Amino acid sequence: MRPFTYERAETPQAAARAVAGNANAKFIAGGTNLIDLMKLQIETPAHLVDVNHLPLAEIEEVDGGLRIGALVRNSTLAADRRVRENYPVLSEALLAGASGQLRNKATTAGNLLQRTRCFYFYNRDMPCNKREPGSGCSALQGINRPNAVLGESDACIAVHPSDMAVAMTVLDAQVETVSSDGTSRAIPIAEFHTLPGDTPEVENTLNPGELITAVTLPAPPPGAQAYRKVRDRASYAFALISVAVAGDRLALGGVAHKPWRATRAEAALQSGATPSAAADEELAAATGHGDNDFKIPLARRMMVRMLTQTREAAHE
Repeated sequence: MRPFTYERAETPQAAARAVAGNANAKFIAGGTNLIDLMKLQIETPAHLVDVNHLPLAEIEEVDGGLRIGALVRNSTLAADRRVRENYPVLSEALLAGASGQLRNKATTAGNLLQRTRCFYFYNRDMPCNKREPGSGCSALQGINRPNAVLGESDACIAVHPSDMAVAMTVLDAQVETVSSDGTSRAIPIAEFHTLPGDTPEVENTLNPGELITAVTLPAPPPGAQAYRKVRDRASYAFALISVAVAGDRLALGGVAHKPWRATRAEAALQSGATPSAAADEELAAATGHGDNDFKIPLARRMMVRMLTQTREAAHE
């Protein structure tokens, strides 16, 4: 790990200002992803701004929904009674996402900002456009079992690893931020993460130094909710495919560079299509790359199963 300097931020705006003024600075909270990347010298910040002591760790009821502070730990969020009762898809996703030790450290904002687990992103001896823009994508012709089948590009077929973000996507969450000049904004989560295009190193729509302060959930949607995840091993592996359902809303994980809102399937369901037909509509544009071809039929089966089960649960 390379040497770095450190400071503890006293206010959200001061934290944003400290990072905005230094191109080699990063925020740090739980550090469950950043520290690993620093050890491998994939991330090499020269300065860390500690935000752990900011007043951003509360869960509040707002306008029939919840406002979740950026520093709320994943374990706290998963166990909150209001989340378990009104947003069970979110609690299930958090519990599927990591071990208890990691959930006790990982924060809401940090979970959203996780970087990909593509094999070649972590291998500094291999080209990776996310790590070194313009160097190429080794996964296209390499070992791409965990990689994307939707929304990918010739520059990158990495996937976003977060389970929590998939559940928040199906719940229409908004990401609240503050900038170094004190201005704030609310970003719909569907617009927060980005597809790779020609710039896979750009993973979200945050501006330099912009700090996440909270995530807000609207009132829970009608209908049953559930989250299911298929992985290579039962013990806290990243999703090969995951599906979040909230009524007739769907989001997928493990298939794209961002949590994938299945808008085509939703539209088909609203038009009276069966779960099977809706899944086919969503996956019509999916493309495998060899090792990950299996993801397409697996995603279809999971979508059909989850839609069928939640519809049955809603009528019990």
